[in-house]
Amino acid sequence: MLQAATHVIRTLRDHGHQALLAGGCVRDFLLGKDPKDYDVATSATPQQVIALFPGALTVGAHFGVVIVKRDGHQIEVATFRTDGSYKDGRRPESVTFATAEEDAQRRDFTINGLFRDPVEDRIIDYVDGQKDLDARLLRAIGDPSRRFAEDRLRLLRAIRFATVLDFEIEPATWQAVCDHAQAITTVSAERIRDELVKIFLHPNRLRGFDLLVDSGLMQGVLPEILVLKGVEQPPQWHPEGDVFIHTRLMLSLLPEQVSLPLVLSVLLHDIAKPATFTVDEGTGRIRFNGHDKLGAEMTGDILRRLKFPNDVIEPTQVAVEHHMAFKDVKKMRNSTLKRMMARPTWEDEMALHRVDCLGSNGLLDNYEFMKEKAEEFSQAPLIPQTLINGRDLIDLGWQPGKVMGAALIAVQNAQLEGLVTTREEALAWIQANCSP
Repeated sequence: MLQAATHVIRTLRDHGHQALLAGGCVRDFLLGKDPKDYDVATSATPQQVIALFPGALTVGAHFGVVIVKRDGHQIEVATFRTDGSYKDGRRPESVTFATAEEDAQRRDFTINGLFRDPVEDRIIDYVDGQKDLDARLLRAIGDPSRRFAEDRLRLLRAIRFATVLDFEIEPATWQAVCDHAQAITTVSAERIRDELVKIFLHPNRLRGFDLLVDSGLMQGVLPEILVLKGVEQPPQWHPEGDVFIHTRLMLSLLPEQVSLPLVLSVLLHDIAKPATFTVDEGTGRIRFNGHDKLGAEMTGDILRRLKFPNDVIEPTQVAVEHHMAFKDVKKMRNSTLKRMMARPTWEDEMALHRVDCLGSNGLLDNYEFMKEKAEEFSQAPLIPQTLINGRDLIDLGWQPGKVMGAALIAVQNAQLEGLVTTREEALAWIQANCSP
């Protein structure tokens, strides 16, 4: 992809225009990382870029942005510009095409304001970005408050960059994040969601969590998390402390690579504990009866508010709803265990249970029991093809309905228990144990 971007730069220069690599690809190059994409900044206007690259796509002509296709890659080419006023806290009312230095000054953070000349292999730095990269410091360009007022999503971007790069946030920049934190509620849910996903899917997610809390941004994006603070738990099961401490500890115990539903279920699995908190009058025992079921409902509400898609919401809800089932697994029939393990969410449910235990009393007995059961059941399909169906029962005189449906589930359970293995045995079992 670098070759494609360099070709674009050479073509622009051959026609009298200044052109440089810009933004994140320069930052990543200097950090020794492989950039995911390459952006080009140029003195050429969008019309001049389009004239040089037939088939180029105009995606933001107002902002001077054109997509050039080269060797199967898409290179974003943007004209050097300065931005007018930001009335909506997201995008400028107007832009003026400008110089490379002026373009650098309008960007968010110094580490993102660097240019690279890939032809002469040199860095052009108007904002002291290299110095901050070397110091592993995230610093807003110019006045931090102004930068965040221009685009309030930059508040979350600051947390994200500090998380994924493991950089410190420069004090004045950090103070501005804290001062403007509540303005994050004016940003669209979709943009907030996308930043949260990048933060929590990164291995350094605990740092991101702490920065969200300490800055005040958590109050604006996931206020339910803060309600967990101070909610006491039974000390015999949760010696680590309150629900907030427990949730944070679980987050720290996750492996580096996780699915999105898993990390969301860790954050939200106990979200209903404040609402279900009770204390037995006689014993003083703390209880959270029904927090799993209510938590699943709240999880759905929260994730829908943040515009997550259903293929993320539903598995997260399943994991939250069933996270308390593990306490009873040693009492369950094999048929029940097999149905649990056949759920598409099972691997994430196991991972959630593991960190739930490690983040509390440390007892992994039931987790190990389920691993042994998984090995025991591994020689055959967890849910084999059914031996009989509704037509078989109708032939025996049954009427379609709930009773017949329950009977079919019962005989399938018998099959999962190994009590019946053939169609004939299943029919005989139905006749002996169920009534139409």
